[in-house]
Amino acid sequence: MRTNHEIDYHIHGEEMQYVEVELDPMETAVAEAGAFMMMEDGIQMQTIFGDGSQQQSGILGKLLSAGKRLLVGESLFMTAYTNIGQGKKKVSFASPYPGKIIPLDLLRLGGKIVCQKDAFLCAAKGVSIGIEFQKKLGTGLFGGEGFIMEKVEGDGMAFVHAGGHVTEKVLQAGELLKVDTGCIVAFTHSVQYDIQFVGGIKNTLFGGEGVFFATLRGPGTVWIQTLPISRLAGRILSYATVKRKEEGSVLGGLGNLIDGDGW
Repeated sequence: MRTNHEIDYHIHGEEMQYVEVELDPMETAVAEAGAFMMMEDGIQMQTIFGDGSQQQSGILGKLLSAGKRLLVGESLFMTAYTNIGQGKKKVSFASPYPGKIIPLDLLRLGGKIVCQKDAFLCAAKGVSIGIEFQKKLGTGLFGGEGFIMEKVEGDGMAFVHAGGHVTEKVLQAGELLKVDTGCIVAFTHSVQYDIQFVGGIKNTLFGGEGVFFATLRGPGTVWIQTLPISRLAGRILSYATVKRKEEGSVLGGLGNLIDGDGW
């Protein structure tokens, strides 16, 4: 039986998705600041301190929750959307960059998901957003996400966002999956997360794939993204800081001259 608010939803779009959440009277969804897209009349919007989870008690609990959110790159405040009208009402939240929105039924997934920082988009009220420390020094230093990852706990629906296409893999007990450290989106709490040295001088110096793999060992479910935001940002930065040569073509050079870029 769920203790968090129970919400229905529908995900729209392909590359730039948004999730439409349907609220019954007095049901509430919480979302990151800036995620809001649109809502129907009869929904009340309220800025709250922390994540609004029902587990919080008193000002100290709220301060601790807010402090944890700062450590994973989220804001101190979240926004709660409550249906105060008659009948069902809808509110929608948009993804921040091209990719996929992943619906997570925490009740079905064991009550806890560990995910990359900044992945959280929105959830049913009562879902808690906190931090997950990496216990091993090597994993924290070289695992791609640092010592701190984000954890989402509860028994309601939560939604996270990732870049590019997202694939879901179910690992059997003892099954091992090696992943680029930046491509991990989330995994269930039963999955063991670690790192592994790529090995080989040529691989290390010239492989272009980094020095470490992330290793995920089952049992459990993992979600993998094709386009980490860091990889996308790096490509954009490289194009912004290097003069265009237009693949070396003569017409490309003439185009640069017309644009005022010279050769």
